[in-house]
Amino acid sequence: MPRTTTETPPQQADASLSHGLKQRHLSMIALGGVIGAGLFVGSGAGIAAAGPSIVIAYTLSGLLVMLVMRMLGEMSAAYPSSGSFSAHAERAMGPWAGFTAGWSFWVLLCTAVGLEGIGAAKIVQGWLPGTPQWMWVALFMVVFCGANLAAVKNFGEFEFWFAALKVGAISLFLVLGVLAITGVLPGTDSPGASNLSDFMPHGSEGLLVGLLASVFAYGGLETVTIAAAESEDPVRGVASAVRTAMWRIALFYIGSMAVVVALVPWDSKEVVEKGPYVATLDHLGIPGAGQLMNVVVFVALLSAMNANIYGSSRIAFSLVQRGQGPKALAKLSGGVPRTAVLTSCFFGFVCVLLSYWRPDDVFPWLLNMIGAVILVVWIFIAVSQLLLRRRIERESPEKLVVRMWAFPWLTWVALAGMVAIFILMAREPDTRVQLYSTGGMTLFLAAVGYAWQRARARR
Repeated sequence: MPRTTTETPPQQADASLSHGLKQRHLSMIALGGVIGAGLFVGSGAGIAAAGPSIVIAYTLSGLLVMLVMRMLGEMSAAYPSSGSFSAHAERAMGPWAGFTAGWSFWVLLCTAVGLEGIGAAKIVQGWLPGTPQWMWVALFMVVFCGANLAAVKNFGEFEFWFAALKVGAISLFLVLGVLAITGVLPGTDSPGASNLSDFMPHGSEGLLVGLLASVFAYGGLETVTIAAAESEDPVRGVASAVRTAMWRIALFYIGSMAVVVALVPWDSKEVVEKGPYVATLDHLGIPGAGQLMNVVVFVALLSAMNANIYGSSRIAFSLVQRGQGPKALAKLSGGVPRTAVLTSCFFGFVCVLLSYWRPDDVFPWLLNMIGAVILVVWIFIAVSQLLLRRRIERESPEKLVVRMWAFPWLTWVALAGMVAIFILMAREPDTRVQLYSTGGMTLFLAAVGYAWQRARARR
């Protein structure tokens, strides 16, 4: 499909963005991005369904995420762009693919901004009863919108310290957990394997539910490849982040799940009601530790909110720069796409209002629509990498700073895993609606993107 003269090629779309992120920012964004609210809170439902076998579920989904990150890292190191996978999809398959992947992810991030704001407001409301949730959400939105409007280094500083707190907290949790399991922690007796005897209490069906829950807990890993385009050394930053993804996932996700199920009975109500980390610390009887973990969960929600405002604004900016959205969103001021930031924040706050105004129809429909977007994005990443790898080898082999392992076989394995997850979602009533709703939005965006592509080609 011929490209029009008014459309900016993916590799040039970020030329006017600032490069205010330092390597320390990028390293901590990569580290902290793994530790999200989905891990601290959402993993409780997975444990209730899968029991101790949740460790297997997180291991399987973690392996898939490692492959996805490796593929994305290969392309992002070769072609750094704030459009990330959207720009790669356009380069590999055409503007319609970049349009579909980019705008679906934008809807996901903006909706997540609202959801994280609501979650953080609920925690504050627990500390300060009687205060309205919407007031706290509005405050958080103003703070992070302002930080993202000012300069990219503000986003980097917020994430640096948020990530430092999250990494420190979960590292301390793992140390305390290992000490308790081995019986070294004062005042506690080692549970041995007593909590692991009923390893798969609900059989394979429970494991499958846990697997689906674990897949969606890994969201947020893509932010580092978006942020890399505004760093001092994008190629080195992406390469470093991707190469350390394996031990981060193994330690923080799989390790912490192993600690939780070893120390707390899987069927404990507190695991779901309080979250697995708070429940574990309360179970150990460490004074104030549970409430301290609530502070960490609060920080994780604010961190995700900040990161999603940033990511959504950069994805929108990149799409518009490539001729795939309203030109008003491309306006830059001080190297920051401020109109895109404001638009993303506005959409996020609309989602919050919908949760109050239309909690029984529009809001659930919106949540279902974004339910499987991350899987759609992963498929675009895998297909793009299959198509671009040979092209990079042929045209610019020196750009292959990061290489996908055992190409193309592991890429095909990852694609097969994604298809298998889709099939599992179709089998479960709760996730089937999400699958169909996300599929409908994806097909709609693909049709609009293809029509847009055809219309531009005829000009």
